[in-house]
Amino acid sequence: MTTMTEVRLQRTIPATPDRVYRAWLEPDLLCRWLAPGEMTVKRVEADERVGGTYSIYQATADGEDVGGFVWELLELVPAERIVFLWRFVGPDRVFDPAQDSRLTVTLRDAPGGATDLTLVHDRLDAFAAAMPAILEQVGPGWSMALDKLPGAAAA
Repeated sequence: MTTMTEVRLQRTIPATPDRVYRAWLEPDLLCRWLAPGEMTVKRVEADERVGGTYSIYQATADGEDVGGFVWELLELVPAERIVFLWRFVGPDRVFDPAQDSRLTVTLRDAPGGATDLTLVHDRLDAFAAAMPAILEQVGPGWSMALDKLPGAAAA
């Protein structure tokens, strides 16, 4: 379900919760899936610890820099839960802290060694007010990126 200020998606990923958890944190795996559609992740800078930050650099299929995002890890529960402070950035890598949002990823064991994943991206009110056209792309963007996650989690 998606509202204007919250995106909520659920997927069953054919990989264990530990593998899915690692796909959210390991730079090489993030590069395989954390971009919607034909976009790519060019680079990931990572500091995997509570309070650590990640910078994700995205590009179009033809290599044009489109920005990406910066996140701060707020909570890490191995193979169960990750909570991020999320900041969208443009090609100039500038963000407005007043538009910070929160992303929560919850992982649960599913039959056959799979994982039930719930993604909630909320606290998008200020972002919605500042960039309503881009906000409309958040839900579909997450859906397209999550389509790529099984391949990365299986790697």
